Amino acid sequence: MEEAEHYLRTRAGQGFNVIQAVALAELDGIRTPNYYGDLPLVDQDPTRLNEPYWRHIDEVVDLAAELGLYVALLPTWGDKINRTVWGAGPLIFDKANAREFGRLVAQRYGGRDNVIWVNGGDRDPGEFKSTWRALAAGLREGDDSAGHLMTFHPCGEQSSADHFHDEKWLDMNMLQTGHGARDLDFVAEMTRKTYRRTPTKPVLDGEPRYENHPIGFDMRRGYYDDGDARQAAYAGVFCGGCGVTYGCHAIWQFAGDRHDPVNNPISHWRYSLGLPGAGQMRHLKELMLSLPFLRLAPFQVGSPFKFGLATAEGDAAAVYFAEPGTLEVAGLPSGSAEWFDPTTGHRRFAEPDAEGMFHTPDRGGRIQDWVLLIAAR
Repeated sequence: MEEAEHYLRTRAGQGFNVIQAVALAELDGIRTPNYYGDLPLVDQDPTRLNEPYWRHIDEVVDLAAELGLYVALLPTWGDKINRTVWGAGPLIFDKANAREFGRLVAQRYGGRDNVIWVNGGDRDPGEFKSTWRALAAGLREGDDSAGHLMTFHPCGEQSSADHFHDEKWLDMNMLQTGHGARDLDFVAEMTRKTYRRTPTKPVLDGEPRYENHPIGFDMRRGYYDDGDARQAAYAGVFCGGCGVTYGCHAIWQFAGDRHDPVNNPISHWRYSLGLPGAGQMRHLKELMLSLPFLRLAPFQVGSPFKFGLATAEGDAAAVYFAEPGTLEVAGLPSGSAEWFDPTTGHRRFAEPDAEGMFHTPDRGGRIQDWVLLIAAR
């Protein structure tokens, strides 16, 4: 519990508000016991929860609540339902026991206000859609409060809207732009496509490129850094996302001395808690909360690597520059624009040149991203 407490307290202190966590974990979580030696299920039966294992989850979820954190809880990782691509499995679910498992999990945690249900688990549902639907039905049946949001964690380069958009149990869409390449156009277009679906549902990128993750899963190509994480986060939000996930390659697997590492993490999970990107994400949240967030809608600026938000009334606008650039904004009174630095959260006065062009400041570094804030005076 000490490790979980250290992790949660650190993330709460960094300004995060939701933690994604999986009950039946990805890395052979059915057959590998937790730190205390407990397995999640009795005889690998999803209808028989092993009480000591779930009591530990109770403690973690309750501590998160004390710290003001929501838990986006995946009842299971996808390889327990669909192992056609990768994963240790084993395949233990069918429609009947998936529904009962969902009901049992929801009965246990449905009374907690800080839970968000995440169906799925990094898999294309494919021929197993009926099993995922059964799990969703069980979660709804067991959740007496009926007030918890539910989404679906898709596989890489997919959106939950591709499979379940019109289904009533899906309250919000999650997409996974993934870790394949430094392709910001893909992040933007995938978010926009899901945002424009009808009926309208909130959308967020649940797995963008993680800090310190091998680019394209190949360490020879280098690793994503804080700038890469910022670009994906800001592009997603400025293209319509209601939020975004920050991830770190060492932390999703809790890389350390206890387990074999997955795909070459380059630092211990405790050290990785303090990586630059983790400390910078709070600035995006604070920026959005300082703006009339619920009245903002995305607009296309008309040039690559710029992403805009504005109110319909025209009293506020923000443009994210993923790299150095210029923008012409006509007719602004003096003092109505600021530059926002995503690395620090600091603001500075912004003034156009004689031709009405704004030029991003020079901050140094590989990625020089900025936000131009414009407010009516």
